[in-house]
Amino acid sequence: MTGVIAMRDRIPSQNFTGNKRNTGTVYEHRAARWLTSRGHEILALSFSCRFGEVDVISRIGNLLVFSEVKYRSTLAYGSPAQAVTRQKQRRISNVASWYLYSRGYGPDTPCRFDVIAVSPDSIQVYENAFGYQGDFDY
Repeated sequence: MTGVIAMRDRIPSQNFTGNKRNTGTVYEHRAARWLTSRGHEILALSFSCRFGEVDVISRIGNLLVFSEVKYRSTLAYGSPAQAVTRQKQRRISNVASWYLYSRGYGPDTPCRFDVIAVSPDSIQVYENAFGYQGDFDY
């Protein structure tokens, strides 16, 4: 993985009573704010289609960035970035293809796939965490 960017950003320890959806939404919004502060324009949060979901879609310059946000309260089961399996990479890639097609972007649109790892006291962005793994070439 190249281009790791880290930020110490104390995340308040809140009890989300086990609701993974609410917890995910909180950290997706936190990641989106972080991206915005770095010059990204947020195009979509929790974009979903029949192929799956991408947590954050942003643009910086002419580059589209598809980001998967992962949170873990403990590293006992590995880092958040390790949770993005090949199957998940494939799903994200297919969603990205659909997004590009459905929004009228051409096949030569520059894209990047990032993983944003959120832990209790930091945010790390793994730029170019993986390449396109999808099934479609439109």
